[in-house]
Amino acid sequence: MSFLKKLKDKFQATDQQEEVSDKYKEGLSKTRKSFSEKINDLVARYRKVDEDFFEDLEEVLIAADVGVTTVMELIEELEMEVKRQNIKDTNEVKQVISEKLVEIYQGNDDGSEETSLNIQKDDLTVILFVGVNGVGKTTTIGKLAHQLKSEGKDVLLTAGDTFRAGAIEQLSEWGKRAGVDVIKHSEGSDPAAVIYDGIQAAKSRNADVLLCDTAGRLQNKVNLMNELAKVKRVIEREVPNAPHEVLLVLDATTGQNALSQAKTFSQATDVSGIVLTKLDGTAKGGIVLAIRNELGTPVKLVGLGEKITDLQAFDPNAFVYGLFADLLEEE
Repeated sequence: MSFLKKLKDKFQATDQQEEVSDKYKEGLSKTRKSFSEKINDLVARYRKVDEDFFEDLEEVLIAADVGVTTVMELIEELEMEVKRQNIKDTNEVKQVISEKLVEIYQGNDDGSEETSLNIQKDDLTVILFVGVNGVGKTTTIGKLAHQLKSEGKDVLLTAGDTFRAGAIEQLSEWGKRAGVDVIKHSEGSDPAAVIYDGIQAAKSRNADVLLCDTAGRLQNKVNLMNELAKVKRVIEREVPNAPHEVLLVLDATTGQNALSQAKTFSQATDVSGIVLTKLDGTAKGGIVLAIRNELGTPVKLVGLGEKITDLQAFDPNAFVYGLFADLLEEE
């Protein structure tokens, strides 16, 4: 049985898995339409797998924002695999591409452990969100709060972005929508002091999870990174082994710019995972693979729509399934 056929069967096995696959199919529709059409055109144009075929495949992958470095590595591996399996038919290359895309992503046997959030079982979990303004950081916090509360967890939010006009009000509104309290100070307050109060409130209320918003822009990059470092020190001092996650929020529609942001923040803070928002709004969803391969940082959550329920735990297999769904229909 082909790899793509196995993926199709897996995501149609149960109602829950089918629901996940439907979200990825819908959320990746723009990327898939562009990607699948180009792959199909490529396969139709070439009867045999040769050097010209791989050159054109390179262009297709780069256009999907997979990233030049990742594409070069992927093409090299594909060429080796094609030789090893003695593949002549271009149709069969689709199977190998899908397998390699999953391999790029998975750091362990099934990829599940690496992409799941580090939620503590019996103690307070502190999750710090970082990222530039406009990427959907506050919205992501609200959606995750809703998700965690629906799982039965006691969640608290902290409005640590005290510099952006309207940021505190925006988080407060999301708190109302998610049905969770928000610890906040006035605009312009010391972010570290707000986070400190958030931690004390979480402890006194025996909360399960504290989600901390942070500034996305100050006078300059150095100031911002220093501020984030200060916030992180406060958390480390007040809660052993925290923050349990430092999630960098990136806007998928910005493509390679998102990769640049990831590199900058990774140098300044210990980013443990990526949240990729607005994946449904881009035809260049390949940025997921570029980030994973070039930074070694797992994407843990993806935004696949605007609804409060559209924040999804990242699943490498579901991602590839969503990417190749149109090709699967042909099987």
